[in-house]
Order: sequence, then structure tokens, then C-alpha cells
Amino acid sequence: MLNTTFLNKQFKNPIVLASGILGVTGAGLANIIKIGAGGVTTKSISLEPREGHKNPVMMGNDHFFLNAVGLSNPGIENALPEIAKLRSLTDAPIIGSIFAGTAEEFGVVAEKICTGPIDFLEVDISCPNVGAEFGRPFAYSTEAVETITKIVKTKSTVPVIMKLSPNAWNIAEIAKAAESAGADAITAINTAAGMMIDIESRQPVLSNKVGGVSGPALFPIALKCVYDIYKAVKIPIIGTGGITTGRDGIAMIMAGATLLGVGSAMYYNKGTCFSKITAEMEEFMKAENITSLEEIRGTAH
Repeated sequence: MLNTTFLNKQFKNPIVLASGILGVTGAGLANIIKIGAGGVTTKSISLEPREGHKNPVMMGNDHFFLNAVGLSNPGIENALPEIAKLRSLTDAPIIGSIFAGTAEEFGVVAEKICTGPIDFLEVDISCPNVGAEFGRPFAYSTEAVETITKIVKTKSTVPVIMKLSPNAWNIAEIAKAAESAGADAITAINTAAGMMIDIESRQPVLSNKVGGVSGPALFPIALKCVYDIYKAVKIPIIGTGGITTGRDGIAMIMAGATLLGVGSAMYYNKGTCFSKITAEMEEFMKAENITSLEEIRGTAH
């Protein structure tokens, strides 16, 4: 019922672990498959190791989650053995995620990660909480997106997925630019920029001051972005942002998504979030006499 084909690869269900959740250890990512996900995305990996921001880097409540981890990762050379370990533990699809500070560096990291056993390459051009280090995100510029997509496509041996930002007012145009430059799919969306202030101490809660908003509050924003992108491009979309229930997942499919990226739901439902979402999706589909997700994909248009 939930079996999904994405870029000619089979997923047992459309739920994939979003990038940035639970790090890059092979054993940890393999466990995500065991507890119900159809596939996993690695934490975004850079050319060199990166410490990220100083604590505190995250907070959450019933409505949203806020983080400014700062793209901490062990670097591509240290990440590759963990990806190999992951492949030895599961045959589920693996999406390798990368980021870089320049267009040329994206190409270097892309070439290196493709020496590992990944099935897809996600290119993170949209992190909202590293502006001080990298400046204006590439995801705001159609020209930058086209340039990076073309470079990565020449270096990648697997399909390329461009991860876009909800902070770009013209996200549909950005997606179209990625498609025209050769992108095979879109991930929509990354977190939205936000902040919280502790009124007793009279200062921002996070050491970085600003961070990325995810969780339930992000869902309506993500849903609209997927809806707009689906109208603009022909390539498939991984709908990501605030999905915590099966009804969220169904709505995202109806907006046009093929796969569903789930991350912050781990904060709200711990190890049961993937099985909970898929069970609720199946329950809805049975009640509505829907036999496959293909029947409802994009039907909200």
C-alpha cells in the first residue's frame, strides 16, 4: 500500500529520515530503518570536519523545534566508513547529503561521497543558521542554484537532489532553475529562520542567536512550498518539514510529494514516529479505499 518508487528506486514506504537527525554513524542510521523508515538521509557532510556552534544549540516545545547545530560533521573522509557500515547493515535506500562554502567545493565533496555506497546525493544549499560563516545562502539565487547543480551533476554518479530553503520568496523559480540545470529531484524544505528570547535573562536562547525552525509549526509552510514547486517542475519532490502524523503525510502527498522527509518528529515521538506515521497513513487509505499513493499524489491541485 505504501510502497513507493522514487527515481527508479524502491522504498518500502515513503518515509525517509531527514538530514541532520542522529548524525552519521552507520549503526544509528541502520536502526532508523529497523524502527520503520523506508530510507535514510545522512547528516550533511562537508569536505573538512566541522565542530558547529557552541551550546546551547537547540530547544523545543509542543509547537516547534529550534536548532542551530551549525552543520557539525566529521568531514567526508571520516563519514565514508560510516556510510559503508550502514550499507553493510541494510539494503534500504541511502541519501548522502553534502554542503560546501563554494560552488567548486560542492563538486569536490560530491565526487568524494559518490565513492561510497549511496543511492542518491542531496545537495544542501539552504541551511539558515550558518550565515556568519558562509554568507547569503545559495538557495536564494537562481544563478547560484544553476551553477552548483551543473557542477555537482558533472561529479555525481547517482541522482542529484537539490535541497531548497523556505526563506526564498521565489522557491518555485529556484526549483525550476535546479531542474533546468539537471537536478533529478527536489527536497523541500529546509528549516525556516527563527529565534527565541529568554525573557528572564533578556537574551536569545541559542548561542548562535538565530536557528532553524522545524516541527509542527513548519508544516503549513512546507506544504505550500511543495504545492508551489509541484506546479513548477516535473521532477519528484521529497516533502520535508513538520510532518508528525499520518494525516500530515497524506496532505504532503496530495500537495505533490513523492517521498516524505521526517526529522523533528523524533523529538515528539522518539522511536515510534516512523511506524506511527505509516500506520496512520494506511488507516486513512483503507478508510478512503485508496490502494496506492499514486492515486492521490498531487490531487489537491
